[in-house]
Amino acid sequence: MQGIGKSEALEILGCTWDEILPLVDRARGVKETVWKKDFSFCSIINAKSGLCDAGCTFCAQAYPQKTHAPVYPLVPVEEMLRGAYKAHKAGSSRYSIVTSGRRPTNGEIKRIIKGVRAIREAVPLKVDVSLGMMPTHQLESLKDAGVDRIHHNLETSERFYPYVTSKISWKEKRAFVERAKDMGFSVCCGGLFGIGELDEDRVDLAFTLRDIGVDSVPINFLIPIPGTPLEDRRDLNPIHCLKIIAMFRMVLPHSEIRICGGREANLRDLQSLAAMMVNGFMVGGYLTRAGRDPTEDKQLVDDLGLVLV
Repeated sequence: MQGIGKSEALEILGCTWDEILPLVDRARGVKETVWKKDFSFCSIINAKSGLCDAGCTFCAQAYPQKTHAPVYPLVPVEEMLRGAYKAHKAGSSRYSIVTSGRRPTNGEIKRIIKGVRAIREAVPLKVDVSLGMMPTHQLESLKDAGVDRIHHNLETSERFYPYVTSKISWKEKRAFVERAKDMGFSVCCGGLFGIGELDEDRVDLAFTLRDIGVDSVPINFLIPIPGTPLEDRRDLNPIHCLKIIAMFRMVLPHSEIRICGGREANLRDLQSLAAMMVNGFMVGGYLTRAGRDPTEDKQLVDDLGLVLV
């Protein structure tokens, strides 16, 4: 199955309210043709928080003195392992160790590797990491330890990215994702929506991800956090979110599409419509914000006749 072109992708984002249900059903059909009714959960641990100098306009951890985001160094291996047990209990098949900052130190990598090995020995989960833009020798060490997937978001289009931060290059981020893929990792790369971007930026990001050939696309929706430059931004409603999800589904039929941060706050009562178009949810909370009880997500999956894998 081929993905749609750019002009059709833009048309989807501009569709009217009365076209939403046919659009969702069409995207559902694409998902089920390629992926059947399989659905999965993933979870994360915020393993190092609030010590980031990237300055992203949306991020609580970039402005901890204003947002009161938690600030702490890399957690012990035992805490990584406790998080893995919790993720497994929630029904997740993947568990990601996430740290703030541009890249971990070699000492931090050694502890993360110990955590990865401990988790893989004790819990039936695939272990992923989101650790910034690491050099090749760190990636090789993580691969040897059994890390399955590298996560690193581009966030938005190359055109709009300077409005996110000027401290890290978009081209450098893309090159890192491509390097991880070339090294044989599964790659998870997506973006954040509702930060002031245009429909054209949303489409450009989708096609960039298709060009790279990413395996998994996390879709995040802005939760405006007091104390950040985007604290007053309110661009999205549930219908906007459904259109964005449908567009990504039809541009990237062979990539996993996961709905992650901002799911509850932005989709609200329309989460079930979104679920029919995607491969999974992130459950159990996000970096600095709690999610809903995973039992509610399990109930949603059951009610829709999806199969949790």
